[in-house]
Amino acid sequence: MVLPFMTIYLTGIGFSLFQAGIVVGIFGAGAICGGYIGGKLTDKIGFYRIQLFTLVGGGCLFILLGLMNSYVLICLFTFILSLVNEAFRPANNTAIAIYSRPENRTRSFSLNRLAINLGWAIGGTFGGFIASFNYHLLFWIDGFTNIAAAILLYYLLKPFSKNGKDETEPHQLPEKISPLKDKKFVLFILLSILFAVCFFQLFSTIPVYYKEVYHMSEYYIGILMGLNGLIIVIIEMVLIFHLESKNKTLIMISNGLFLTSLSFLVYIFLPLHPVTGLLSVLLVTLGEIWAMPFMNNYWTGRASLHNRGQYAGYYTMAWSIAQVLGPTGGTWIASHWGFNSLWWISAIICAITGLLFRVLRLN
Repeated sequence: MVLPFMTIYLTGIGFSLFQAGIVVGIFGAGAICGGYIGGKLTDKIGFYRIQLFTLVGGGCLFILLGLMNSYVLICLFTFILSLVNEAFRPANNTAIAIYSRPENRTRSFSLNRLAINLGWAIGGTFGGFIASFNYHLLFWIDGFTNIAAAILLYYLLKPFSKNGKDETEPHQLPEKISPLKDKKFVLFILLSILFAVCFFQLFSTIPVYYKEVYHMSEYYIGILMGLNGLIIVIIEMVLIFHLESKNKTLIMISNGLFLTSLSFLVYIFLPLHPVTGLLSVLLVTLGEIWAMPFMNNYWTGRASLHNRGQYAGYYTMAWSIAQVLGPTGGTWIASHWGFNSLWWISAIICAITGLLFRVLRLN
């Protein structure tokens, strides 16, 4: 609930749009550290303990962040929160890879995304409703849902014990290779960052654009943000079931980026109308569905049992780096050059990155 309304919340309590973008960027900076630390610790002490600790710690820190009033303390607690909170992701991705099989791994990540986006749909919709009354309640609710998730994990999902070497993985690289020595993976990470920089505009500059240019209420913005998750819940699993068998991972990712590029162009070429916002959300959601499950499948297929946490950590870091560059860069461009310049730049980056994913497939 908190993140999509963070920029509106901060500008509403007196901070500038650029200051708000810096805070969201700081969240990404903490997430970079969290992704690296979480990946390392996952390989050392296991994904179960890391998930448990980060859910409880993140829940407490969400509540504390909502109590902060000074800009310095908001920045500090945002960094600590994101470090702890985002250390969850490598552990969670590793858990999915271990619990699933190669032939259904893309669907396994899609199922997890379905759960996340169902929460996103509910959180975005109710978050907009709650924010219209009291923004501080968002922090308390986010905190308690994290803690509730930790309790459910502890009682319902027991630790998983690995039985020796995983022989089910096809085309694995040598077990002890560092992810940074895997050249195709490094290129994949760089392209993922470019895509994610553009994608994160959905949670930083686009809500402000709806508020300032479209004059939408927080409630309607929340519905649009929630619609992103709702569409994923309804169609992603069905779509991935049909696409997964085609075995064209990088082509699917490329197609997703082209759709995301179109989602920015509609703001430029279509009139200022709520339907334009609706169409853009629909396009970026389809792009997300086409790209993200296959991105998870790609890095998983290049990892081995003994370094999967590190691969997951670097992939998490890629998105965290984008979470720094996306909101800070997006808000800076919007503040200095206008929103239309931001939409042009984002559309071009997505289109070029989509082409480069196809080049990666040929190497």
